[in-house]
Amino acid sequence: WKCSAHTKCSTLKAGRVQVLLSSFLFPHRRAVAQRCPSPPMLNLISIGGQHQGVYGFPRCPGESSHICDWIRKTLDLGAYTKSVQEHLVQAEYWHDPLKEEDYRKNSIFLADINQERGINETYKKNLMALKKFVMVKFLNDTMVDPPISEWFGFYKSGQAKETIPLQETSLYKEDRLGLQEMDKAGKLVFLGVKGDHLHFSEEWFDSTILPFLQ
Repeated sequence: WKCSAHTKCSTLKAGRVQVLLSSFLFPHRRAVAQRCPSPPMLNLISIGGQHQGVYGFPRCPGESSHICDWIRKTLDLGAYTKSVQEHLVQAEYWHDPLKEEDYRKNSIFLADINQERGINETYKKNLMALKKFVMVKFLNDTMVDPPISEWFGFYKSGQAKETIPLQETSLYKEDRLGLQEMDKAGKLVFLGVKGDHLHFSEEWFDSTILPFLQ
């Protein structure tokens, strides 16, 4: 990671809001906020970003499907190997709730920015400097599994059926990223929009998102 590359962006230089609509890249933009404090970001808007990662294949037909479970297990075989982590971007978001120790130990990106291996106070301080951290979840999302990852929630550890909101996760309770303090200060904004992944109207964007850009 080289923060110098981001200082060349005129939008960042102006200290304006950063919006990323390409959801699978959003955690990388959050990483910029955590790792690169200069120039500072005012607000961070996540539209369908997977903050706790994913554990499933996009548009798999149903949580109870044996096919979905088989696909998960197949993907799991090499997801945490060094070569896959280093060369396949999607693997950086793979978060297996049945193998939390493997995830914490071998995830080269997500486990790091979510402070799973220890506390980097700089990450925490930089994220907490935001005025607003806006997270948009698509209420009929079939692309992200589990969809609650878009609001920083995830599967309860040890299984892959029941999900819990951010406020019930250890990440929040231990306040490893400062999200609990930000939540209490009114800096976290959780928005829901009807529709599948990244399906939203111009009217919704103008009325809901644009105010954060002004």
